[in-house]
Amino acid sequence: MEKTLHALRHWGAPAAGLAFFTLWTGRHWGLYGAFLAEQGRLPVIILVSAAIALAGRWAAASLGATALLLALQLLHVLDPMIATPWHVYIGTFVALAFMLWLASPRMRLAAGAGTAVLAGVMAFIILGRGYGMGAHLTSALVIADATRTTMIGLWWQCWAVLLLIAAGCAATGVLLRLYEERGSLSRARDEAWANLKQTEVELIVEQERSRITRDLHDVLAHSLAVIAAQADGARYIGNGSPKAVHDALETIAGSARRALVDAQRVIEDVREDGPAAPQPLLKDIEPLVGQMRGSLDIRQSSSGVQADLGAGQQLAVFRIIQECLTNALKHGGRGTVVRLHTDWSGPGLTLHAASTSGSGSTVPRQEVGVGRERTGRGIPGMRERAHLAGGWLTAGADGGDFRVTAFIPFGLAGRDGAPIPELTGAQAGRHA
Repeated sequence: MEKTLHALRHWGAPAAGLAFFTLWTGRHWGLYGAFLAEQGRLPVIILVSAAIALAGRWAAASLGATALLLALQLLHVLDPMIATPWHVYIGTFVALAFMLWLASPRMRLAAGAGTAVLAGVMAFIILGRGYGMGAHLTSALVIADATRTTMIGLWWQCWAVLLLIAAGCAATGVLLRLYEERGSLSRARDEAWANLKQTEVELIVEQERSRITRDLHDVLAHSLAVIAAQADGARYIGNGSPKAVHDALETIAGSARRALVDAQRVIEDVREDGPAAPQPLLKDIEPLVGQMRGSLDIRQSSSGVQADLGAGQQLAVFRIIQECLTNALKHGGRGTVVRLHTDWSGPGLTLHAASTSGSGSTVPRQEVGVGRERTGRGIPGMRERAHLAGGWLTAGADGGDFRVTAFIPFGLAGRDGAPIPELTGAQAGRHA
């Protein structure tokens, strides 16, 4: 069926026009072939056949051919229709069927309205005393004095009959178009289902990749942390060991910590289609603070001389500050006072972020009727970032403020060459 419709779309109208011309003009097989040829009605059949042939691709030209035919008849350029059967006009309604099937939406409306108007002109030509068989037809249909029965009396009935025939042909074209649209919708539905299935498979694969990535991160983080801890412990225990052994253990611990930070950065940044956009560094903190100043009252301060941090550590510092500012705006609203202080004077970077508690708290307040603090994923996420960068982070209420304190070490050895000690919980609390 699809192949048949495809062929009819391209060749249906020309084939119908040729068939119409053949059926009407054949001397031995045509409907009125010899009779019409002798009476000089051949131009009428040619124009109607042309209207059918052009209807598939050039709807406007098809309507123009029909209008030209009627105009020539009204102007008596073509002979009157006395000897031409009225149903030759049915060919124009066949052309309407092709136009309603294949033309554009706007052209379909024009074709329907135009054909209705042309049908009224056809009725006038058929019944007019000076054009068609009006006098003979009225005298045959109405038993009355011919002067009392005029073209005006039967014109609308003839027009209605022509419109009824046109409606039947138009319905054929509309049904063909609806059938094709139904097939297109069915194919679109099948394609959508196929795409949905493919997307579902890709989503499952992506979820599995994410799970593998998380598992890989957990394994690497645990293993590298154990290596670093064991190397640090061996250095502290073996203070009397040769310098080469001490240096080797220090190298092992430093390499493990850097690998831990780099692994976290790679796992976060790399996507299936390659590395993501460059990750923010310390230099991007100022633009971030500048963007947030319109909503928050941010007061910055710094002490010490800024030192170099690894790319993963800089990313951790940026994300921690970003989370602090976002939470302050989210839970405190516009105008919340946020104090940011970076201290570079120790063995690492110490970051202090504090905001006014209550309406300006950087964490959700206690909900009425719940009886417990509801915290989101922001603080655990900041704490994990600080931990993966080799440091720590604390967060909680401090008098009238809510304070976040984070420490990111410069490396295994501080600026004075002394090793960075592991901070106990009490020490961390004092820094908070």
